[in-house]
Amino acid sequence: MSAPPLIDITADGHLHTRFCNHARGEMEEFVEAAINCGLRQITFLEHLEVDIDYDHRTWLRAIDFQTYFHKGNQLKTKYTNRIEIRLGIEVGLNLQAIEKIKQSLTQYPWETIGLSYHFFRHNGRHYNMVSRRQENLTALTAAGIDRVIDDYFTGLIQGVQDLPCTMVCHLDAVLRHLPDLRFNENHWQLIDTLLKLMQRKGTALEINTSGFANRNEPYPNKRITRRARELGIQLIAGSDAHRPDQVGRFFAHLPGWLH
Repeated sequence: MSAPPLIDITADGHLHTRFCNHARGEMEEFVEAAINCGLRQITFLEHLEVDIDYDHRTWLRAIDFQTYFHKGNQLKTKYTNRIEIRLGIEVGLNLQAIEKIKQSLTQYPWETIGLSYHFFRHNGRHYNMVSRRQENLTALTAAGIDRVIDDYFTGLIQGVQDLPCTMVCHLDAVLRHLPDLRFNENHWQLIDTLLKLMQRKGTALEINTSGFANRNEPYPNKRITRRARELGIQLIAGSDAHRPDQVGRFFAHLPGWLH
């Protein structure tokens, strides 16, 4: 009897649609794209942010979530014999709004709750830690790169501890658009603490294939993924698609990369 695969590349666990205000395409277009790719399952993972002060909304409003959930259930029925459709949410961490986030998560019966950490507060406003926009990179560099990264991993540890997340998304994507970024020893210790906590709580790790387009390997990198495998953490493939043509992108690379 052969061993199970290290990761299931017939399921895409991370899709975004026009609802998040920075992606393109209707939900049904993503469903059709996934069927054309031969996928058996997809998970929409739309953005939730709470009390974030940022000049461009990159998350859903309450009315958007109503429409998203209603449309998603319609598609589940329509495509029931062709593909499994799951409705999830990507929770953006805000350590000053943990209780509000918990309350927001009770509004719908989410099938996946992915945890991310996008926004760092500096000088009275938030800046996006995974953005390529120069104003974010400039402000975060001024705040101190090591300080931002420390906050990022410390925050994820608290988020996994306090929130009912089922998966951590793009774990090492902090400041991913800064050239020659390196983690120091303290960062690696925080990462190991985070992974051990995920192991204890049964939290899965996303292998986010959008990284292949940015750095020729997914998020997280090989060192982190190897440690996650040592700890027996479940790996979930996610394309982080923001257009229908990105569904399942680079999934064919994953078996070889993981070996």
